[in-house]
Amino acid sequence: MKRLILFGALCLPAFFAGCIHNDLPYPVVTINIEAIEAEGLDGAAQINAAQQTVILPLLETTDIRNVHITSVTLTEGGQSSVAFPGTFDLRTPLYTTLSLYQEYGWSIAATQTIERYFRVKKQVGAAEIDPANRTATAYVSRSTDLQNVPVKELKLGPAGITTYSPEIEGTTSFETVRLVDVTAHGRTEQWRLRVVPTDVTVRITQCDAWARIAWLAADGLSDTEMGFVYRRKGDTEWLAVPDVEIEGGTFRAKLAGLDPETTYELRAFSDTDSCDMREFTTEAAPQLPNAGFETWSTDRSDILYPYAADAPLAEQFWGSGNPGSMTLKKLVTTNEKDPRPGSEGQYCAQLKSQYVAFLGVGKFAAGNLFSGHYAETKGTDGIVNFSQPFTSRPVALHGWVKYNRGKMDYIKSSPVGMSFAKGDPDEGIIYMALGRWTAAEYGGTEQSPVQVYTRDTKTFFDPEGKDVIAYGEVVFTTSVDEWREFTVKLDYTATDVVPTHLMIVCSASRYGDYFTGSSDSVMWVDDFELVYE
Repeated sequence: MKRLILFGALCLPAFFAGCIHNDLPYPVVTINIEAIEAEGLDGAAQINAAQQTVILPLLETTDIRNVHITSVTLTEGGQSSVAFPGTFDLRTPLYTTLSLYQEYGWSIAATQTIERYFRVKKQVGAAEIDPANRTATAYVSRSTDLQNVPVKELKLGPAGITTYSPEIEGTTSFETVRLVDVTAHGRTEQWRLRVVPTDVTVRITQCDAWARIAWLAADGLSDTEMGFVYRRKGDTEWLAVPDVEIEGGTFRAKLAGLDPETTYELRAFSDTDSCDMREFTTEAAPQLPNAGFETWSTDRSDILYPYAADAPLAEQFWGSGNPGSMTLKKLVTTNEKDPRPGSEGQYCAQLKSQYVAFLGVGKFAAGNLFSGHYAETKGTDGIVNFSQPFTSRPVALHGWVKYNRGKMDYIKSSPVGMSFAKGDPDEGIIYMALGRWTAAEYGGTEQSPVQVYTRDTKTFFDPEGKDVIAYGEVVFTTSVDEWREFTVKLDYTATDVVPTHLMIVCSASRYGDYFTGSSDSVMWVDDFELVYE
């Protein structure tokens, strides 16, 4: 689901200054795939209305050439050029045109991961598996007798339904390539198995240094003792890295307790062999500016900003919907003299959802606070540039929160596959993301590249987008009457990718970007802190 918590940025005088003349013979009704079900899925289907795509995650035992889609639910009145239910070959995407008054092209694709491995005794590292060319190559020490190589494990197809001919088990000769027929779903593929001697017995394959953590991996000689030792550069004593995980001829560990901006030395060992020493330097561990929300200022239009009046643009870290809502003399985000217990400051930030109107006509605006800048108001909609430059990798966002959860009294629209009714409980949300976004692709600025236009759902932030490297959220489904701590834990897609920007969004109404929520919902936040472990 797309999540981007915004506000109804309003400029209703402009709304009344003009009128709309519509010469179209039919109304514009966007037709989406609202829900889809299929047999053999490994989790829920991923529907992206903005990109008009569906991803079906398949179990490894599902036949990707014969995926049975049992039901597809479209927006009311919509029709599909492809008939459902049905069975489809999803090795390539299935394309369908949805229509009512207009046509919308959608694609349905499948993803599938089949675990494959080839393990022999005294193997060095993991085998190289090449499904496209159907080869599996295991490396062994130079002293290995290739006429007598004990095969420990072989898996080249879906678990439980794959057969092998001939059976490759026990001690086998690998002086030449071995051929094996692998059969699943009634189809047979011929694979080539190779065992190759190597002079390398231990080597470091990964050392991703964060501020207080390093992610380590290495290849070694299976069936021997393997591990890592490290020390701060300049020290003489080597320290063992704890909790090493070993799988065949590979081993890995998470080395915690490091100091930021510090150089360390690392070795990997296997049996009595060790690799050349490698140096690595940890990242800085910066904190968020104005994390206690003590600094505020106003301009000549009485717009309240969460930064100093003389702050240059580069130091205006926090933004809100106030520039939009203040066109109608309303503030959705304010500073309040209600700090959390034990705070060294005097203020917190209050985010109050409300209906902002002119002459009784307006839009719902969610109370909000975010890293970035409010760009402009277009008619009754807002344009916001999200995120700020950031190149470190914290593991979590910690802070303090209170929340009053109201019942929805304003409903304009909702995410695909969801519906709301007046009286439904509102929800609050705080989320954080790290990514490698660019202004060229996402429409914002170099400082805040992710641009969202509330009129266009295709611009809404997608936490599963290709340039997101970490994401986490806390959703508030009940009121929080007293100050309490919260932690947004980040889930990283990779440990070796360095972000360029950080995004934090807080909203008293989770679906405020759809102008949906409760005017009774209020969130208070205070004393944010990035956690590096």
